[in-house]
Amino acid sequence: QVQVVESGGGSVQAGGSLRLSCAASGRIFIINAMGWYRQAPGKQRELVAQITIGAGTNYADSVKGRFTISRDTTKNSVYLQMNSLKPEDTAVYYCNLEGHTGSSLFDSWGPGTQVTVSS
Repeated sequence: QVQVVESGGGSVQAGGSLRLSCAASGRIFIINAMGWYRQAPGKQRELVAQITIGAGTNYADSVKGRFTISRDTTKNSVYLQMNSLKPEDTAVYYCNLEGHTGSSLFDSWGPGTQVTVSS
């Protein structure tokens, strides 16, 4: 079983910055993709940014140029640097990891961390 925990959420004024961190633990043989998703009240969960095993990245159009995803493979960790935050970025942010334990696939989610951006 692979556990995932996010940290770094909080409240910030529009134009500010936050850095989210996500660490995975457990039996991990390989991580194929690491991603950040968010869910605002009354809306569906959406992909914010993802980084693949080959270091390819994918961003939602709404965050391109403002958010940067990075990883530390030695720590099974992924980060999301969020700059120029807007009130519409307010949501619960979830970390997701997909990979293999050596005996089975895993698709693990963290409990989420709240990000609130005030105008």
